[in-house]
Amino acid sequence: MLNEEHEALRESVREFARDVVAPVIAKHYDDHTFPYDIVAAMGKMGLFGLPFAEEYGGMGGDYFALCLALEEIARVDSSVAITLEAAVSLGAMPIYRFGTEEQKRRWLPPLLSGEALAGFGLTEPGFGSDAGGTATRAVLDGDEWVINGAKAFITNSGTDITSFVTVTAVTGTRPDGGKELSTIIVPSGTPGFTVAPGYSKVGWCASDTHELSFEDVRVPAENLLGERGRGFAQFLRILDEGRIAIAALAVGLSQGCVDESLRYAQERHAFGQPIAGFQAIQFKIADMEKRAHLSRLAYHDAAAEMLAGRDFKRRAAIAKLYATESAVDNAREATQIHGGYGFMNEFPVARFWRDSKILEIGEGTSEIQRLVIARDLGIA
Repeated sequence: MLNEEHEALRESVREFARDVVAPVIAKHYDDHTFPYDIVAAMGKMGLFGLPFAEEYGGMGGDYFALCLALEEIARVDSSVAITLEAAVSLGAMPIYRFGTEEQKRRWLPPLLSGEALAGFGLTEPGFGSDAGGTATRAVLDGDEWVINGAKAFITNSGTDITSFVTVTAVTGTRPDGGKELSTIIVPSGTPGFTVAPGYSKVGWCASDTHELSFEDVRVPAENLLGERGRGFAQFLRILDEGRIAIAALAVGLSQGCVDESLRYAQERHAFGQPIAGFQAIQFKIADMEKRAHLSRLAYHDAAAEMLAGRDFKRRAAIAKLYATESAVDNAREATQIHGGYGFMNEFPVARFWRDSKILEIGEGTSEIQRLVIARDLGIA
């Protein structure tokens, strides 16, 4: 059961998704345009500031509140949901968790109001899940970092309102001979920092995703985020939290598939009756609802552990793994229930189907989640 505050938030976001997002998102999706109007509206609602302290312009809520909002938005569209998720979990949260007081006061207020966005530059073109293979390098030259390298698949990195990206880079060698990884803030427009044209994507077509390159990019030494050499530990913490948020987004997509399939099955007639009367359809929808429900319980559980201050890594991995694979299953079944219409972009389930697969890849692949779980059990 949700408390009164969380229930009120869920209802308001559900209404927003239905009345503001649903009527316009299909055109943004088809045209591959970024929904600045929706982002501005989410900013006015305070969604970007949900889990942050009021002293920085946040709403003083918690991470679970963000997850509830993500679920309700993804029930209608995942491009908008991932824009919010990445803006909070990957854009603002690293500053909030690891930034100096000066960095927080400089960068957070516009992020938490939705007036600005930020990206998280971790993944690189040649490494993917092998984050330890980071090749981007940053050398301290006097009072400036000089950065060279490239990043790939970076969300919210090239919009008109993107203010910066945080970049993981090799800044030296550890005592054990391994790479010393640190995180550095690179403001948009810095000379040598180039944002490539947006990708042509299968799904999430109304979200912003780019490859980034850094050629002798110079930023002040004080743009180091957190402690030098702690970049690896920092992004692991950020990804653990983000996996709960992605699980919530996946639950929204799964539930959206149930919603659309129920509606269609009651309206579509075949052999003289609504197809909802056929047991084959009933069983498909029942299994879809089962997957959505269990996925929701998994992310609720992981969020509760996180907010209680306990180790939540395994639960976050389980939630992300189960919820995202369930979303792919639900999207496939919803498309099957819709038949030929499920293959037409005018129907939401076609969008859900295209959007679902990336959930098993982004912020840690399904294989990585299984590895995390196995390691936590002591068998890997």
